[in-house]
Amino acid sequence: MCVTAVDSRPAGVFQDSPGHRPFGARAKGFVALTKPRIIELLLITTVPVMFLAEQGVPNLWLVLATCFGGYLSAGGANALNMYIDRDIDALMDRTSQRPLVTGLISPREGLAFGLVLAAVSTLWFGLLVNWLSAALSLGALLFYVVVYTMWLKRRTAQNIVWGGIAGCMPVFIGWSSVTNSVSWAAVVLFLVMFFWTPPHYWPLSMKVKEDYARVGVPMLPVVATNTVVARQIVLYSWVMVAVSLTLWPLGYVGWFYPVVAALAGAWWLREAHGLQSRAKAGVTGAKLKEMRLFHWSITYVSILFLAIAVDPFLR
Repeated sequence: MCVTAVDSRPAGVFQDSPGHRPFGARAKGFVALTKPRIIELLLITTVPVMFLAEQGVPNLWLVLATCFGGYLSAGGANALNMYIDRDIDALMDRTSQRPLVTGLISPREGLAFGLVLAAVSTLWFGLLVNWLSAALSLGALLFYVVVYTMWLKRRTAQNIVWGGIAGCMPVFIGWSSVTNSVSWAAVVLFLVMFFWTPPHYWPLSMKVKEDYARVGVPMLPVVATNTVVARQIVLYSWVMVAVSLTLWPLGYVGWFYPVVAALAGAWWLREAHGLQSRAKAGVTGAKLKEMRLFHWSITYVSILFLAIAVDPFLR
């Protein structure tokens, strides 16, 4: 699949060299390369797992070291993602103001920044947490950059399904940072995030599918009808909720987590089926309300993992 390449610095935007821009603006640009809002979500799934692994309060220094290492690693992956995707980012409304598109940061600087963060984060995890966490972190970064960004994203409608594996890895990293191992509890939570990612991202893709269509990225809503996408969302949602409840019979949690998981999951399924009903009825535009599920998905995962952190104290 061919995508038209464009200059990463459109005419009329930052005509002088990136090095001549104000320091504060450039600093904000480098921070923007790390996609801080996405990293917040990754940390939400990391820290509570540390509480579950510890069955109580983990070492505060270990939590800080793991979070900072995770920020560096995810930030490096995101910077490299923006470097690779700067051609299509310039053509999409949603991404047209990213630093590598506007010219605030040069492509060479963006590439160097991403590579440095990747190297530093790996060493940080290895020296200050453990080498298993370092390997998992580096694996997640490489998967996101090479498998998702460079291979899957522009080639298949299943891009976000398999590419989302990188976003599931913080669960393993949180567990391994405490135990220097991986358990079935971590596997279950990894699968929860795996099945959560498509129904989380597809509603957003439905909202901006014209953007993706313009640049030839075959997100599912671009190549399938709203009815098909909504049906897939419902399918993944049911599997996600079912998997989330398996932590209880496996003996990793007490009564509190399954109660919260069941209630939050029921609300999620209500929203997913609501979206499917509107899609079947042929509703389009703002009345489809696809972003309701997108915003709820973030609330859902926050509630679910908060319950994971609280549960050990109520057993």
